Amino acid sequence: MVQPYKHEPFTDFTAEENRQAYLQGLKTVESYLGQDYDLVIGGERITTEDKIVSYNPANKEEVIGRVSKANQELAEKAMQAAVEAFKTWKKVKPEVRADVLFKAATIIRRRKHEFSALLTKEAGKPWKEADADTAEAIDFLEYYGRQMLSLKNGVPVNSRPNEFNRYDYIPLGVGIIISPWNFPLAIMAGTTVAAIVSGNTVLLKPASTTPIVAAKFVEVMEEAGLPKGVLNFVPGSGAEVGDYLVDHKDTRFISFTGSRDVGLRIFERSSKINPGQVWMKRLIAEMGGKDTIVVDSEADLELAAQSIVAGAFGFSGQKCSACSRAVIVEDVYDTVLNRVVELTNQLSLGNPEDQATFMGPVIDNSAFKKIMEYVEIGKQEGKLMTGGEGDSSKGYFIKPTVFADLAPDSRIMQEEIFGPVVGFTKAKDFTEAIEIANNTEYGLTGAVITKNRDHLEQAREDFHVGNLYFNRSCTGAIVGYQPFGGFNMSGTDSKAGGPDYLLLHMQAKTTSEMY
Repeated sequence: MVQPYKHEPFTDFTAEENRQAYLQGLKTVESYLGQDYDLVIGGERITTEDKIVSYNPANKEEVIGRVSKANQELAEKAMQAAVEAFKTWKKVKPEVRADVLFKAATIIRRRKHEFSALLTKEAGKPWKEADADTAEAIDFLEYYGRQMLSLKNGVPVNSRPNEFNRYDYIPLGVGIIISPWNFPLAIMAGTTVAAIVSGNTVLLKPASTTPIVAAKFVEVMEEAGLPKGVLNFVPGSGAEVGDYLVDHKDTRFISFTGSRDVGLRIFERSSKINPGQVWMKRLIAEMGGKDTIVVDSEADLELAAQSIVAGAFGFSGQKCSACSRAVIVEDVYDTVLNRVVELTNQLSLGNPEDQATFMGPVIDNSAFKKIMEYVEIGKQEGKLMTGGEGDSSKGYFIKPTVFADLAPDSRIMQEEIFGPVVGFTKAKDFTEAIEIANNTEYGLTGAVITKNRDHLEQAREDFHVGNLYFNRSCTGAIVGYQPFGGFNMSGTDSKAGGPDYLLLHMQAKTTSEMY
């Protein structure tokens, strides 16, 4: 009997003991700032001269650490290690593979506030956002371990007299995991262990802005008993190492989370057959969004305003699920807009190490510049209601920004900004609001705030997103509760934290025995 899955609770920071535990986590992280981390290839630690340096986005002088940088030669070495390890790992019992995940979950749970504090330092996550990221990583380990136990005997199929048929799942092979910086523990861990528990071996190439938390996670997996060569740690440049591994004849699948443009590049490259390749590579991709909260005239308007602010400005809007568009039915437009501006002006912007901070920095200088360019575009296209200012003197801070009276086809309403910017558009009625919500090339998350049951059902049918939320914000999917992934240019609708996610890392084999 597989134990039931329960998601990891969020920490209550109003309790003094939890507050002190987090402060202790920050002290622990500060004790190892600036250290060097090696590549891990076939269980061997390899140091290179060339390093990726990770900085604190809230204090850009502070070095979090330096990781050795892989080149093509080392990527090839890692690929061969993974190919070799796959021969034995694929034959390890699913129960044993799942036990490694359960042990890793226990280790991270024990060090929960240390990992969260590292996210605060390396990714600029305020306490609550960091705590949720760590909880989600634990959830992925627990959930995918249980999913593997429920899939290990395959699925029943029919047999006839004198015949016995079986339908089993077997692993694919070597996978390339290309993980993002915005959930540098949760998504990095989730995509990695889904592949591993399914019996595959992997090369992990984490985001270059957040490699230290990935290095720490690799250490946890080793401590949990993962054999050498199953998880190979190869941070490096996308152009040099990423392309090489995506193109490689021995790559069986690629699991990618990141921008639309990089995702499409991987989609195109992975579809080409290279000499010696005997399969079509599988691509599991989650590529971003342009997510809308629709507010009906029959709605709890305070809930609507709170949901927009939480969805737009949590983690500085740097979530693929962030609310970057608010489409409001005209009868209540001014009321909701004015309340959102009021609430936005109450938000605290500053160092995420301070518990009182709601919003910290954006991730780096290129993000800062890109978002500030969009702010200038927004001033031309709509009415700046609040925010619109940035300061990159110490860290990369941008005030939460609200634009009103935008055309549905304006750039602010169409392009993924990935920062603390939300645009408002007016709709004449609920049907038009849904049409506007659908008028992007993305289809990841969305939310509808209404008391009208008919309108909820209309949205359930017509609002084309992978994750649709009613009377709440459009961020904060929980593993096993709201499986996460979207349509159109948001990716392959691979539902992370869902019942069929592991199947994307396996292939079905039918065996039929005659008696």
